[in-house]
Amino acid sequence: MAQVVLENIYKSFPLRQGEQEKEANTVAESVSPIADRPSSNSVLRRINLTVEDGEFMVLVGPSGCGKSTLLRSIAGLEVLTAGNIWVGDRLVNDLPPKDRDIAMVFQNYALYPHLTVYDNLAFGLRRSEREKEEGRRKKEEGRRKKEEGKGKKVEERRGEIQGEEGSIQNIEKIRNKVEEVINDLASNYFKNPLNYPVFEDFLGGATRKFPPGLRYLSEREKAVGKRVREVAELLQIESLLNRLPKQLSGGQKQRVALGRAMARNPEVFLMDEPLSNLDAKLRAETRSQIVQLQRQLRTTTIYVTHDQTEAMTMGDRIAIMNRGQLQQVAQPLELYNKPANLFVAEFIGSPPMNFLLVEFSAPLLISHPQFRFTLPDIWAKSLQQYDGRGLILGIRPEHLSINPPATKNLSVQVEIVEALGHETYLGVCLTDDPAVRMQVRVPPERSIRVGEELWLAIAHDKIHLFDPDTELAIFPR
Repeated sequence: MAQVVLENIYKSFPLRQGEQEKEANTVAESVSPIADRPSSNSVLRRINLTVEDGEFMVLVGPSGCGKSTLLRSIAGLEVLTAGNIWVGDRLVNDLPPKDRDIAMVFQNYALYPHLTVYDNLAFGLRRSEREKEEGRRKKEEGRRKKEEGKGKKVEERRGEIQGEEGSIQNIEKIRNKVEEVINDLASNYFKNPLNYPVFEDFLGGATRKFPPGLRYLSEREKAVGKRVREVAELLQIESLLNRLPKQLSGGQKQRVALGRAMARNPEVFLMDEPLSNLDAKLRAETRSQIVQLQRQLRTTTIYVTHDQTEAMTMGDRIAIMNRGQLQQVAQPLELYNKPANLFVAEFIGSPPMNFLLVEFSAPLLISHPQFRFTLPDIWAKSLQQYDGRGLILGIRPEHLSINPPATKNLSVQVEIVEALGHETYLGVCLTDDPAVRMQVRVPPERSIRVGEELWLAIAHDKIHLFDPDTELAIFPR
């Protein structure tokens, strides 16, 4: 487990011939090291984010906002244009993906189709152990060659002093040397802990297709098998270990892909929309499994999704992205109740927040062609500078309620009724301005017909106000 720190991350791609530079690149970039490059599109800009050790961080945003590019940059699959990535106390900018101690779960599973589930889970473990042994072997071989070089020089010097002996004696020496090498190989080479794994790999490969009782298993393979079975038991896929990926359902493939990442016991998990290929019911089940596993393992996890419901239900914190920039980083309920700007307010919540253009008059009067009401006193200081100006009023569907006609209420006509059983969603339009549409959440007991006219009351203590120029939220104080 480790903390992940992103410092001033930028990523740009060169423009193709005839391609127009993205609009996002024309946004104020005064502090960007790549702002003056007309030949590139900037997809990540000024990303500063700290993911705490053991935290489940969710990156969420619309398609094309840069969240998958950011994840691939952390994994080492994309080269940064500028900025630093720290994993624990290591700067990993220049490290290849295999040396970052990061495991990634891809959207398309990326399982090896010719390998069984067992071998898919074991693949990374075998590779990492083999690389460790190869490093030790090369180090030992270098030391041995160095010693042999010294011995050879001594022998050459001795030969110069003693001179050459007769041809019969030379032949005898060669024969004795060959016998000595053969005896040394038989007695020492395969017993050497640095050389024996080569022999074990040969035996393991030669007997792999034998019946289970006749296969040769090295100590390393036994350790790999133990780890694979622990992960399979954790994910409840023990019965699938001998199957090929083509014999698995979508949910089973997803668990295998997750298990392959878990088996390596990395410092960081990266997950790139892993549930997007599953049906709704299976997505909900797998979502809860991933959350439970992460809490059990306490491995730092960065999860990418475009589904705000997944983000709200899974993340310890959520980082919302749009056009390559972070909009807000906070806990789920804070994002819902205190959105930092208009984009966050609209993106978080299902159905989304409703917005109306209103006029503000001091001290606390909100006016609209169809209604007017007085704000609570806590808004007085925050709205002093907006006297006589327009504001954007936001109200969530559940904070609108059906009430009798009144000056402070809205007159609407019902266009759509969506009865879900436990609640009902209404699509309505303003009576005097049909172009303005809103969504309302009402109790299921209330029977409503399409075309019916209703009066809606706004919960004054639940409204949100935004500056129409900057689109930033205005908070009461």
